Amino acid sequence: MKKKRILILIKGLGRGGAEQLLVSAAPYFDRDRFEYEVAYLLPWKDAFVKELERLGLRVSCLEGGSGSVGWMWRLRRFIRERRVDLVHSHSPVAAVGARLVGGPGLGRVYTEHNVWERYHPVTYWLNALSFPRNDQVFAVSDRVRLSIGYPRSLRFLPMPKLETLYHGLDPAAVARWAGGDGVREELGIPDDAPIVGTVANFKHHKGYEDLLRAASLVRRAIPDVRFVLVGRGPLEEEVRRQALDLGLSGTVVFAGYREDAPRLAQAFDVFALASVHEGLSIALIEAMAMGTPAVVTNVGGIPEVVEQGKQGILVPPRDPGAMAHGITTVLRDAPLRERLGAEARLRAATFDIRKAVTRMEQVYEELG
Repeated sequence: MKKKRILILIKGLGRGGAEQLLVSAAPYFDRDRFEYEVAYLLPWKDAFVKELERLGLRVSCLEGGSGSVGWMWRLRRFIRERRVDLVHSHSPVAAVGARLVGGPGLGRVYTEHNVWERYHPVTYWLNALSFPRNDQVFAVSDRVRLSIGYPRSLRFLPMPKLETLYHGLDPAAVARWAGGDGVREELGIPDDAPIVGTVANFKHHKGYEDLLRAASLVRRAIPDVRFVLVGRGPLEEEVRRQALDLGLSGTVVFAGYREDAPRLAQAFDVFALASVHEGLSIALIEAMAMGTPAVVTNVGGIPEVVEQGKQGILVPPRDPGAMAHGITTVLRDAPLRERLGAEARLRAATFDIRKAVTRMEQVYEELG
């Protein structure tokens, strides 16, 4: 039987949540039924290329940076030459191209990772205008799914099939992460200092300003606390300056990007996330898989992962005082920390990437 050819199309392969999901899913692709390839647009976002190639995937760059639309013609040629049967897109810009240049027999699947109100107006309108050309849409959380809707002037357009599909972790990777020994020594943190950690790129929507203000408040109650920030991004220097301005140079540890971020999370007493909006935080699920209780903002898909008072504490966004109170409460109560951590580990196990791959491949089969 001829294998169906699947092209996974994404804007970039830098280190981010959507990109990590692709890497986690790749080991479970059914290579007996499907032939997979990956294409991306931004040549400077290539951090995961070698990893995907190591997993046996052919990866191509269509070079679609700086506002150029030339990549769309390259995509059209790529689809024709590779005889692609179905394109599964993972960003709105890439998806618009796939909807416009593919022939009538091409299957189109789209995974929406973000709430629609987050998008730039141009991206929003292009996404909405071409959206009916999808055959199937997956949303990574119910909050993301509920955000999808045409503006009033486009409500005459048909809506494609739409469902929530929770992505998650590779269970084999979770097993490899075990063991957080030596983290404190690596980061220069005393054995008796409580650790609050976060794993997030330095971007506006991650709420680092609010997290640092919360850190300043927590330190007043627990002077020896340390906040470990794992990640990198365009706002890193700004966040570093804010930490200095708040007098947190001895409290905040900038750990940079770490491939072993889940290992570090095992040393955290609390995982904190101050996001202003969020589709589905994979870093949060990874930390929970390590048995780390969470104090996180009640935005996007986060409350679909953390149940209030069960695996962690939910607080309003842009409220450093509420976040500080939640963190302090968990740090001061060891039995609560243990209970929340145990429940977090159980909850994270339900977010299994294998379930998502099975459902996606079922759709690929149905569309052909």
